Amino acid sequence: MLAQQLINGLTVGGVYALIALGYTMVYGILELINFAHGEIYMLGAYLGIIFLAFFTAIGLTSYSLPLALILTFIFSVFFCSSYGLTIEKLAYKPLRKAPRLSPLISAIGVSIFLQNYVMLTQGATDKVFPHLFESAGIEIKGAIITYMQFFIIAVSAVLMLLLQLFITRTRMGKAMRAVAQDRVMASLVGINVDTVISVTFIIGSGLAAVAGLMVAMYYGLVNYSIGYIAGIKAFTAAVLGGIGSIPGAMFGGIFLGLFESLSSGYISSEYKDAYAFVILIIILLIKPAGLFGKANEEKV
Repeated sequence: MLAQQLINGLTVGGVYALIALGYTMVYGILELINFAHGEIYMLGAYLGIIFLAFFTAIGLTSYSLPLALILTFIFSVFFCSSYGLTIEKLAYKPLRKAPRLSPLISAIGVSIFLQNYVMLTQGATDKVFPHLFESAGIEIKGAIITYMQFFIIAVSAVLMLLLQLFITRTRMGKAMRAVAQDRVMASLVGINVDTVISVTFIIGSGLAAVAGLMVAMYYGLVNYSIGYIAGIKAFTAAVLGGIGSIPGAMFGGIFLGLFESLSSGYISSEYKDAYAFVILIIILLIKPAGLFGKANEEKV
């Protein structure tokens, strides 16, 4: 059913968009593809399980499940943002003046390190996220949107709206746009470039943490390799919308989720992961800068 596939696509697309925003923000500021970003998303899923297990052990989930979930989100975002900031300081900052290939190799190295770090500390087997939401939902023209799907779509939409307002309405957001346009000139007019870069990594990592936690709640299973495929798809979404463009990343994530869902429903689900790359190749052939990308102009 078309309506059901659209709901499924919006659910997955919202997650892709949140991860893609981290890619596009970092690229807009540093012109760096942060290939370790998918692992931050993976860490968010694992941290969600860890913190929820802790709150269950102390009896908080029995007392108030919503409070336990809110605290789980807060702590997961905090720790993932800390991871993102640490990665920027240790792996990327020392290489800002190095050739472009050096930070790219560093990003791949951090990605491999985080995968193995989680595999060694949490085990190579899948981890189960407890089932918290009822499978029932709301019927819309014959399609069922579960409470979990509604939660993911709503949270994704709110976070994307808040980020857009932050970028366009706040002093830090204006500073981020200035650094993205011309880092040297921004520093000459008094903008602390290091602070802007740190804030960019913190926000991007926090959004990835929320995405990882919601996916863990949605599918109920987590493993150390989930960040790789999700990261590649989110990167595809960022390129599709125009790498460096925040509205483009949002659109690219939603479009990719819908395209993947419709293709899986009406063509074949066996090639679900391949559809993202098919559409990426088409876009790169037709419009290499992406749908919203504009060369030599402001990208954020």
